[in-house]
Amino acid sequence: MTTGAVPDAEPGRIELAIGGMTCASCAARIEKRLNKIEGVTATVNYATEKARVEFPEGVSPDELIASVEKAGYTAELPVPPKDEGGAEDEPPDGLLALRQRLVASVVLSVPVIAMAMIPALQFESWQWLSLTLAAPVVVYAGWPFHRAALTNLRHGAATMDTLVSVGTLAAFGWSLWALFFGTAGEPGMKHGFEFSMTRSDGSMNIYLEAASGVIAFILAGRYFEARSKRRAGAALKALLELGAKEVSVVRDGPAGESREERIPVDRLAVGDVFVVRPGEKIATDGTVEEGSSAVDASLLTGESVPVEVGPGDAVAGATVNAGGRLLVRATRVGSDTQLAQMARLVEDAQTGKAQVQRLADRISGIFVPVVIALAVATLGFWAGTGTGIAGAFTAGVAVLIIACPCALGLATPTALMVGTGRGAQLGILIKGPEVLESTRAVDTVVLDKTGTVTTGRMALVGVHTADGVDTGEVLRLAGALEDASEHPIAQAIAKGAAERAGSLGTVEDFANVEGLGVQGMVDGHGVLVGRPQLLAEWSQHLTPELDEAMRTAQAKGHTAVAVGWDGAARAVITVADQVKPTSAEAIRQLRALGLRPVLLTGDNETVARTVADAVGIDEVIAEVLPQDKVDVVKRLQGEGRTVAMVGDGVNDAAALAQADLGLAMGTGTDVAIEASDLTLVRGDLRAAADAIRLSRRTLATIKGNLFWAFAYNVAALPLAATGLLSPMIAGGAMAFSSVFVVSNSLRLRRFKPLTGGTVPAGTAAPAEKRAEVTAAR
Repeated sequence: MTTGAVPDAEPGRIELAIGGMTCASCAARIEKRLNKIEGVTATVNYATEKARVEFPEGVSPDELIASVEKAGYTAELPVPPKDEGGAEDEPPDGLLALRQRLVASVVLSVPVIAMAMIPALQFESWQWLSLTLAAPVVVYAGWPFHRAALTNLRHGAATMDTLVSVGTLAAFGWSLWALFFGTAGEPGMKHGFEFSMTRSDGSMNIYLEAASGVIAFILAGRYFEARSKRRAGAALKALLELGAKEVSVVRDGPAGESREERIPVDRLAVGDVFVVRPGEKIATDGTVEEGSSAVDASLLTGESVPVEVGPGDAVAGATVNAGGRLLVRATRVGSDTQLAQMARLVEDAQTGKAQVQRLADRISGIFVPVVIALAVATLGFWAGTGTGIAGAFTAGVAVLIIACPCALGLATPTALMVGTGRGAQLGILIKGPEVLESTRAVDTVVLDKTGTVTTGRMALVGVHTADGVDTGEVLRLAGALEDASEHPIAQAIAKGAAERAGSLGTVEDFANVEGLGVQGMVDGHGVLVGRPQLLAEWSQHLTPELDEAMRTAQAKGHTAVAVGWDGAARAVITVADQVKPTSAEAIRQLRALGLRPVLLTGDNETVARTVADAVGIDEVIAEVLPQDKVDVVKRLQGEGRTVAMVGDGVNDAAALAQADLGLAMGTGTDVAIEASDLTLVRGDLRAAADAIRLSRRTLATIKGNLFWAFAYNVAALPLAATGLLSPMIAGGAMAFSSVFVVSNSLRLRRFKPLTGGTVPAGTAAPAEKRAEVTAAR
């Protein structure tokens, strides 16, 4: 809706919030209308309910909004979110209204369906109770469908809403005629099961259960879809919440001395110097003025190795200071920070991502006009042959009633409900029906390294000792000294030493030597742990064997530290981010599904190649900046590939949103999970293959349901058009088609995973697993 003057937009580009869309075809209609304006390029996203429009000079935002409104929808500039605290869990008005309609339709429809299908419940005048219960469902609960059908009618279009509205109104309208003007309203009327092929005037037939049941079923599907859509912007919200909320700024006092002042981050200005203590988040992008530390940037970069920083080094907002105290001068604030830029990348990827139209809407676009034309032709034919208006009208309405999408309304929701339920049991969360179509076409799977293929945590992987030195002694002394340090690498060594050596020694006179390592007394020994330069300062030089061990570890991309005590270098300890034990098997399973794996990482080529060789990946793209990952996905898509992206970090969020199919590790960040299409709760990469198999199986079930739902209707339409379709046969066919659709969907409960994890129904034998992988391709 237009509400007064439109604020100034960025020259040539504007983003509009679109209202009134009920399906993907609505988005396509709005996009087509906007693109008809000369010089305008528009992309409409049904999931986020936003339109991104580029327009030339001479075209105003008011003109764009007016164009959308002429198409029957609303458009306005998005209102900036307000932090009101505590209200974020409240559903929006639209979702609340949909939930109210759904509850009302279910409560009222159940007894109507029960009475129509079970003769024992058909007491005297039961049909009037059915009418009383069904009327609110058709009029109130079904109003969104009727309103959308009117909008479609004005623009010469037909969607699932048109089919639902026409079918339910035809069933309800004819039931009213039969009750008030026919014989269906007489006391004692029964719905029997007489299978005869005789022409009828329909005066004994009511279809209230079809009218109310269809609305209840389809509202249920719409409600769960709307809940998924509500989370579309959660990735952006989660990104923006990652940053620090307050910061300590250094100010000059009245006597020239420095003092700290605690202020909200949004008051921070470029040039301000602020304090970052150990364990705190860095408030914004800046340059280190004083101090040195290790910064954990994994939140933004995804890489597990901390970055050593000192005076003059750049640091990014939302990263964590894991070591000493830092003074940082702000260089970028607000929307200019790296975090804000990543948020824009996620939003761009989500808005530009093509949404697959719902299958039912595609078919309805053809099926609805054909059915309406057939109904009109049937009415005209029988009226022209002297059958009479009542008989002709009965045959025409019978065509509309048999086309009423009862099974169609169940086709997608039941399969999706069973498939997603089974997935949840297996630790696979599927966000919506649009996700399923992407899995069929995917041919390339891009894998983030850290936290996806590897554990994402530094761990002790090796100890190389000098001749005559006991490994246990090295771990006991070095582990004790490192345990007193806050550095992430030190903590990895201390944890590994405690696990392997048991108890650690007692530390005295501990000291941190900036940029080199740590030193101290452990059980009477003067111990040094750190860079070889630290040991060299105490004339403790590495032996040729230890020097070779350090070079070998570094060549593999591992982090190596030297250990010395009592005047001599004693050992080299190696830590690294380890490959998950199940990753190699996961890659084999993905290949078996016909997917081409690609390793994508910000790490150097050597580290990336080592990991890729360990798990069996041939194609490696290394040394990629976080903001460039989305460009890599776009490039692969430009080469004609359909890309699935598997990741777990904030730096993966934009790429997950850009990919044709995004899979987030459940052990990763909320931002990555929200930007993805599928979530692998357990963090086991083998679940990615199961997720794709389950999605493909669910999609195949939905397509099968849709085929049979329409097949029953198409087969019965000629009988209805000739007036030979008995109401009981019609009712039986409808019931059978619905039962078939539900039964077909329930077969998804027998889906078995290949992960070897604990699942309710047990796992398949190895031969069966291979057969299932082959069958899923």
